[in-house]
Formats: sequence, structure tokens, C-alpha cells
Amino acid sequence: MFMGEYRHSIDAKGRLIVPSKFRDQLGGEFVVTAGLDGCLFIYPQDDWNEFEKKLQALPISNPDARRFARFFLANAALCSLDSHGRILLPQNLRSLADLTGEAVFAGLGNRIEIWDAGRWTSASTYEDMDQAAAAMAGFGI
Repeated sequence: MFMGEYRHSIDAKGRLIVPSKFRDQLGGEFVVTAGLDGCLFIYPQDDWNEFEKKLQALPISNPDARRFARFFLANAALCSLDSHGRILLPQNLRSLADLTGEAVFAGLGNRIEIWDAGRWTSASTYEDMDQAAAAMAGFGI
């Protein structure tokens, strides 16, 4: 399970150090793709395979299903760590998440999110958690 928040800078070549606490769980190869809310998602290969099966099972006749699958699958990139624990993020993914300087890694159970530090500050406000908690009751939490 991925959890915690870590900050690292992106270098001029688009490389980003993956937090050491996440490296073993990710394995040799993993998938980075567009995420929701303006971030990127990282999935270990096994979790990606499960997610990909669900996307492929969506009805091709439904325009929202096609758009949803296209968003994740067309933006997916297979990545691996270099000898320094870094990944090279493709330019299209860096642009999607507006990643230029400092990045935030957020562990969220079965996936990791990568955020531009400024976007993370805006997205991780928790003033309305009572309302969010009430909404989660419908999901059994």
C-alpha cells in the first residue's frame, strides 16, 4: 500500500526521483498515466492490469466510456527506474500535469499521484472534510 507525501524536483531532462519508500512496491516496470484533477497516476504493473481490464470492459457504444478509457490508455507510458531511482516522464505527461519544478508524490493505496507542487497546495485543502465524510457514508465508509 502506498501512503505518505514526498517532494522532489524535476531535472531539466524531465527526470524525477521516485521516493525510496515507493520503489520496492513499484517493481521493475510500472505505468504512469494521466490522472484526474490535473495530476499523474502511477500504478504497479499488476494493479494497472486490473484497471486496464475494467477499462476494456466498458461499453464501446457509450461516448463517456470511450472518452474515459481513451484518457487513461492513450496517455499511459511504461516506465522503469534508472540506477539513481529516477523515472523519465514523457513530455506529454509533464505537460498534462504542468510539471516543471517541484513535484509532490502522494501515496493513495494502490496508486501514487504526482502533482505539481503549486497544484497540490490548491488541491489538498481539507476545509470541507465534514461534507466529504458525509458523502462517503454512501460508499460504506
